[in-house]
Amino acid sequence: MMRRLLIGFFLIANIFASACSSGSSNFMRSELPAPDSTAILQTEIMAIAPMDILQIKVFGVTELNGSYQVDQLGRIKVPLIGEVVAEGHTALSFAELLERRLEDNYLQEADVTVSITESLRDQITVEGSVNKPGIFPIDGRLGLLQAVALAGGTSEMANPKKVVIFRNVDGQRMVAGYDLAAIRRGEAKDPIVYGNDIIVVDGSEARRRYGDFLRSVPLLGLLLL
Repeated sequence: MMRRLLIGFFLIANIFASACSSGSSNFMRSELPAPDSTAILQTEIMAIAPMDILQIKVFGVTELNGSYQVDQLGRIKVPLIGEVVAEGHTALSFAELLERRLEDNYLQEADVTVSITESLRDQITVEGSVNKPGIFPIDGRLGLLQAVALAGGTSEMANPKKVVIFRNVDGQRMVAGYDLAAIRRGEAKDPIVYGNDIIVVDGSEARRRYGDFLRSVPLLGLLLL
């Protein structure tokens, strides 16, 4: 549990830092535009899924470099290594697995990098003051209310009037704030959520985990007012 929370903190911290460095012009109070159709958010906690396409690079062994598609059983075949189960691994943990397999028989100090270049499964991240924060696969059209429901709904100490969505649009990180309470009352439009979106619900849990960092970022200081 602690490991997941720490990973979540660094993920959100990195996203907030990127938004801050992009400038306040990327903060939008209206609905965000649709994301890049080909953008895949590379995070430490995005899991490899069947039919994903991976880019693998092995330093000093160019014949192993290339694109590999994960089959329907979650496996890929790599020269010298053979069949390896990739499903469920992050890009980082799968790279470490390949390094160990190569070091067992072929290389003394293998250096492998893995990235997910194409994915057929969309995922969203829901963090902050929700009952079950984490990453969730989505299929089809999804609104913000449903996205928060996937994470067990808002917690008792949540502030549903302050919810933010981070999204990649035209290669830039954009963020918009929403009033979940107003959406529930039918007074505001329920925005569409897309794969790779990151949603953060304000409240005591969010402030306890990210409060100091959020206060240091002028772009998002409104969350803690």
